[in-house]
Amino acid sequence: MELELRHLKTVRAIADAGSLTRAATVLGLAQPALSAQLKRIERALGGALFERGRHGVRATALGELVLERSRIVLPAVTELQQEAARFARAPRTARHLRLGGTHGPLLGALVDRLADVAPDARMTTCTSWSERELAEQLADGRLDFALAGTCGSAEPPGGAGLVWREVAVDPVFVMVPEGHPVARRAEVDLTELAGEEWACVPGDGCFGDCFTAACARAGFTPRRMYETDTASLVHLVQVGRAVGLCRATFPTTPGIATRPLTGTPLAWRHLLGWHALTGRPDTAETVLAQARMAHAGVAASSDSYTEWMAAHRVP
Repeated sequence: MELELRHLKTVRAIADAGSLTRAATVLGLAQPALSAQLKRIERALGGALFERGRHGVRATALGELVLERSRIVLPAVTELQQEAARFARAPRTARHLRLGGTHGPLLGALVDRLADVAPDARMTTCTSWSERELAEQLADGRLDFALAGTCGSAEPPGGAGLVWREVAVDPVFVMVPEGHPVARRAEVDLTELAGEEWACVPGDGCFGDCFTAACARAGFTPRRMYETDTASLVHLVQVGRAVGLCRATFPTTPGIATRPLTGTPLAWRHLLGWHALTGRPDTAETVLAQARMAHAGVAASSDSYTEWMAAHRVP
């Protein structure tokens, strides 16, 4: 049996109800039928999802994992269905979508989603380390949409007529080699890394200043900061030359562990921008919704991020 969305909804209903009897009532099923369905789901997933007791059911470790993923997947699918219905009602005209973005997995995930909902559109992408450069291309009409970001609550890139909407906010994690003393910690205090050299990707925002300020609050000054491309950053971390800074959505990479910082001293806000005069409102809302779902998918694929979200009760 292949896992389907209805199975996740069933697991979610059982967890919310706290017992098979109450869940069967909510789902409009007989309890034996629900028990049989749960057994089929558990066989498909490879283990028990709930422990049964006198006072109801309690999720096992596997059950908690499934529930964590369902908290991301189910709302994203609901939003997709709503957005798809709006898109289906809108006039379908083939067009060229010019998308820009900074480094990271979000741009590729957005292109993938738009290819499904707008199969007639031709898409091209432009990447840049500079949020200001992306803003200039939007203002000049060389891009239709751009994925950029700011450190914490900093203002988005300027430009007359530009509209910026928030996609998501991620904590900034650290990247350490798998053999590093803190690699297996649930969270890492910034002070524990006071003696390290650091590496990050370049940018023209205030992230470097925000990081320096966070280190100062922790009582130290960073020894050295390497600003380099993503591949070189990964290499520096893998060989133990530096500790890296990354967004929580950074993909799983051999030889590297990504870990959250205690107290979340740094955050990154993902933004989608377009020009108010040239961007069609219906297209902008579609791209924004797909960007948010793309981010949810990227976040769900990161074990360290989903663990952090579960620990901090992030919906």
